[in-house]
Amino acid sequence: MMMMMSRYPRSRWLGWAALCVVVLYWVYNYPVCRLPTDTEIVQEVLRHAQAWKQNKTAIRMLRKLLEDCCEPRKMFALTKENSPMGKVLWYDGEFYYSHTVNKDTYQLFVKEPPLRLPLKKCSVVGNGGILKQSGCGREIDLSDFIMRCNLPPLSKEYTNDIGTRTHLVTANPSIIEKRFNNLQWSRKPFVESMKVYGKSYIYMPAFSMKPGTEPSLRAYYALNDVDSDQMVLFANPDFLKNVDKFWKRRGIRAKRLSTGLFMVSLALGLCEEVTIYGFWPFNSSLGESTVKHHYYDNVLPFSGFHTMSEEFRRLWQLHKEGVLHMRIGSCPAQVG
Repeated sequence: MMMMMSRYPRSRWLGWAALCVVVLYWVYNYPVCRLPTDTEIVQEVLRHAQAWKQNKTAIRMLRKLLEDCCEPRKMFALTKENSPMGKVLWYDGEFYYSHTVNKDTYQLFVKEPPLRLPLKKCSVVGNGGILKQSGCGREIDLSDFIMRCNLPPLSKEYTNDIGTRTHLVTANPSIIEKRFNNLQWSRKPFVESMKVYGKSYIYMPAFSMKPGTEPSLRAYYALNDVDSDQMVLFANPDFLKNVDKFWKRRGIRAKRLSTGLFMVSLALGLCEEVTIYGFWPFNSSLGESTVKHHYYDNVLPFSGFHTMSEEFRRLWQLHKEGVLHMRIGSCPAQVG
């Protein structure tokens, strides 16, 4: 009797194991839910690209969610209000590093968030190759507030597609390292290159990754010492961390979100109306012609760092819901 009873648990375990094998086989061969392919996404965009209508209720709902999780209006930049002396700033990209605000760093923070809110019509300009020959420059320049990513070139050959005005531009510390030798020798090329962005805010994640702190501080001093038109704002690592959590809870699986998605999140938290340009991670356009990764080059990002297709799918869903307007392809010609 004891021998018979001891066999039942084992038989039951074998039965469950067999059932799991059957379920896994079924899901693998006949998936109930799967992510669409790039081709299917392009076809979806072709069907719905022109049918956009702003949904103010959906905008308010998403802005409320962003406010509850991330407080973009108060927390997007480090200020003397939200980061007083002695506050410990934990790096959002390297969780085992921190910086305690001292008199040297505290003096670099603005007193309070500098933007006059609410912002009305905002444009977030990505760097995607889809912008090439789009003719969107004039439409972008008509916006009340324009955000750009990672110090993109604004030379004359591109302005018809990307515009000329900038109010806030991000500057990844890796750019300071690669383009300007970490500002350890001459600061003049960096200062001169920044003039193209006019009187704008330079938004730097100085406390995201430990190697980025020193280049960011040098960039601050380089511009401040020459009374530049630009004002450096340091991204608040708490804000970046919370935005990262916000999107990962909504299905974006990435080691780190792209700068573009951080900027769109900021715009959705600050602006009444958001239009985004240059967000297209695919190597072919709606007309099936080849698209470079950037409008100015074809340098690809590090593999496995961002999940640009997943980000696009989420942004496209917000477009369909009327939360933001995603411009893809050519912009309509302006009259007058």
